[in-house]
Amino acid sequence: MNTKNINLTIAALVVFSSTLLAQQTSYKFDFGSGKIAKGYLNVLPETKFQNSGKYGFDFDSKVEGVDNGGKNALTSDAVKSDKTFYFSVAVPEGNYKVTVTLGNAKEPTSTTVKAESRRLMLEDVSARAGEFVTKSFIVNIKDRNIAGGQVVSLKPRELTKLDWDDKLTLEFDNKTTLAAIEIVKVEDQITVFLAGNSTVVNQEDEPWASWGQMIPVFFKPGVAIANHAESGLTLGSFIGSKRLIKVLSIMKPGDYLFIEFGHNDQKEKGVNDGAYKSYTERLKTFIVEVRKKGGIPVIVTSTSRRVFDSSGKIENTLGDFPDAARKVAKSENVALIDLNMMTAQLFNALGEEKSKKALVHYPANSYPGQDKPLADNTHFNPYGAYEIAKCVINGIKDQKIGLTKYLINDLPVFDPSKPDEPTAWKWTESPRSSLVKPDGN
Repeated sequence: MNTKNINLTIAALVVFSSTLLAQQTSYKFDFGSGKIAKGYLNVLPETKFQNSGKYGFDFDSKVEGVDNGGKNALTSDAVKSDKTFYFSVAVPEGNYKVTVTLGNAKEPTSTTVKAESRRLMLEDVSARAGEFVTKSFIVNIKDRNIAGGQVVSLKPRELTKLDWDDKLTLEFDNKTTLAAIEIVKVEDQITVFLAGNSTVVNQEDEPWASWGQMIPVFFKPGVAIANHAESGLTLGSFIGSKRLIKVLSIMKPGDYLFIEFGHNDQKEKGVNDGAYKSYTERLKTFIVEVRKKGGIPVIVTSTSRRVFDSSGKIENTLGDFPDAARKVAKSENVALIDLNMMTAQLFNALGEEKSKKALVHYPANSYPGQDKPLADNTHFNPYGAYEIAKCVINGIKDQKIGLTKYLINDLPVFDPSKPDEPTAWKWTESPRSSLVKPDGN
């Protein structure tokens, strides 16, 4: 065999091996330098994703080893950090059950877990010294590929998002001691697909956030949230960028599609555009196509903008679009979550000044490189996104949508007219921030 043929053979084997690695769908990781639990892969503090391309700590994360003592191989050692760290695993598209074991023999711990582009999975999980806690949650992994050789048309800003890469990334915040992670692909989840704009999308950077990235924390395993929303989109551009085709290509009977558009649709000024023309027609198209797949459509009215009138109450800046969405839901017998109404209640309850705490309003120098104040009355910060996710949960319960039985057991009753106090709400910020407004306004 000549050199050229040898090189070609090696290249083919590399491609084949990479394919095999990419197709692995289950992992068990035992963290720390002590005894390795049977059937688990050992992960040391120096195990880096960029070195293996398969699994490891990512984005220059720094952790230290912990000796927890005891005879249980899985919890006798661990890794810890008081700062945010990331762990990534290369996996193909699908829904994954992730189980984490947390705890430290010598000190209390507190952990918040986000996945991919800052999706909230676990919130402030505490463990006393010597206590070990195991928690499970579902992470949806998506890719651009569509059956038949088509691909989703991503915007340039999406190309570097963790939501669209070929790995599952977990972000650990607060004071974390991590003993183990188990990841397994699961086929029995109800998938809730989200179609929408910048008020729904998983915002990658602080201080921006949307309800679509907060809502996973309110569900037990059994439901996967697959967020296909993107900033600046309309019903038409969601279709045109092949996102609806993508969703339909992987939707199973019994899955859901939540549809929230309007902010950008109202800017379309063609002869056939408008709330009761193209917007109404396209909503009906979504409904028809989802039902063909055996799916369940849910219409969500657009979030209110933070615009107060002279009497100090929220003004409707969305024209006839919320009304059109309500009428389509009624005529097509589709569940309606009236987020437009609930967010108006929320902002009115907070008042003109305090409602800034729910959106991206920050004085200069709040974030690196920010020499001017941020003042955005459309896009939410994490607190606002969290409150609006609670509004969506209210809508799910009020409409008696089948997802209700998968809500977490200790979910408190929420009233949009009595929101959580902004100063009492806690959020550990992720390391990355951006001053660039999401598309759309």
